[in-house]
Amino acid sequence: MQRLQALKETFFGLDVVQQQILIGSAVAAGGILAYMVHRSRRVKPVPLGEGWWGAGAKPLSEDEKIYPFTVQTSDKEIEDLHERIDRTRYTDPLEDSRFHYGFNSTYLKKVVSYWRHEFDWKKQVAVLNQYPHFKTRIEGLDVHFIHVRPPHRENQKVLPLMLVHGWPGSFYEFYKIMPLLTQNHDGIAFEVICPSIPGYGFSEAPHKQGFDSLAAARIFLILMERLGFSQFYLEGGDWGSLITTNMSQMKPCCVKGLHLTMCMSTRGFKVMLSLIIGPYLPFLVGFSREDVRRLFPFFQKNVWNMLRETGYLHIQATKPDTAGCGVNDSPVGLAAYILEKFSGWTTMKNLDLEDGGLERKFSLDDLLTNVMIYWTTGSIIPSMRFYKENLQRNIDNRVDMKEGISVPTGVAAFPDELMHCPKAWAEIRYRNICRYTLMPQGGHFPAFEEPQLLANEIIHFVKKVEKF
Repeated sequence: MQRLQALKETFFGLDVVQQQILIGSAVAAGGILAYMVHRSRRVKPVPLGEGWWGAGAKPLSEDEKIYPFTVQTSDKEIEDLHERIDRTRYTDPLEDSRFHYGFNSTYLKKVVSYWRHEFDWKKQVAVLNQYPHFKTRIEGLDVHFIHVRPPHRENQKVLPLMLVHGWPGSFYEFYKIMPLLTQNHDGIAFEVICPSIPGYGFSEAPHKQGFDSLAAARIFLILMERLGFSQFYLEGGDWGSLITTNMSQMKPCCVKGLHLTMCMSTRGFKVMLSLIIGPYLPFLVGFSREDVRRLFPFFQKNVWNMLRETGYLHIQATKPDTAGCGVNDSPVGLAAYILEKFSGWTTMKNLDLEDGGLERKFSLDDLLTNVMIYWTTGSIIPSMRFYKENLQRNIDNRVDMKEGISVPTGVAAFPDELMHCPKAWAEIRYRNICRYTLMPQGGHFPAFEEPQLLANEIIHFVKKVEKF
């Protein structure tokens, strides 16, 4: 108070000209500071770039037509699967190891027995074909996608929405949520486009090195343009969150809103400071009580979990073709490799269970259908290569990591996601978060685990964006 009084006396002791100079200087300094803050938060679009991922040299022209596609199978394909299953060698698990060493082979035998004797692939192919499938050629690759239109209703606003999967998922993750999204919600319904990332499922695998999330983003932007959409919404988790983020950075004018179920922040001083102060004074760093509960103790709940669960990432980011040989040749090996993730990534508590808790959230038919998409297309190795293409160089040096995201963004933070990202961290990159929700339950595969919860959250987010 004494200093403030002294400043007042000093100011009023000046003549009028001096006072005006002082005020002008203060205003100018404030303006410069405001400009610097504005400039630091200004977001530049990420260059769209170009690519050619087909075999051989790029032709002078490319067929841009869209063709219907039907998932098919044959008796020969099923017989080959059964013969390979019958020749499987198993190793007994350690006593009381549950899922801490990976997929418990005692329970694996039960899953495989169901797969061999009860699972009906032809029936599941019919399930896959319940929605319209298409393919179109983009940058030398046949890109597969599902396109579901809502029933026609009067006075209904139809909004295009692209859903993008990750690994080890597929377009099938969204089969339970698509009918929920295409319903009428107070005059709003979604026209859903669900592509397969090139190298996954029924999308052709890249034939050349370097196909990363930026290339996938560009291809999906071209797909939306080819379908006639100038503006649309996006939703993604896992790799889908990075691909949809890149799409929002490349063409922000086309993306009405971006919704994420997995959000990764950049590292920096703010994050480090919040880790130090957050457990004790969370309100000072923008943490809620739930943020504190999910984050701390940080090493145990985040660092250790990530170290324990990302061994696959290091393999796939370095030598995917070597590791992929075994799982591409053995259906049982492939099932163990993929389904282990649907156990631990749904909730870490599943590691303590003899059956990995797989059937608590999923049916064996659904889980094995996802495995069969990888098996019948031989796409496990190209899907693993996507890690190497994105991570073989320092990802922090990529142009998309140096720029923020300006489009309206919604985040659904599920409690059993591998690593929690508080809103205060998400805002470092995503500059326009208009809805952030701490979800009550669910893990890494929310559209598969909690379709109604996720559908409701997407609808609330879109309604908010449409309103404002």
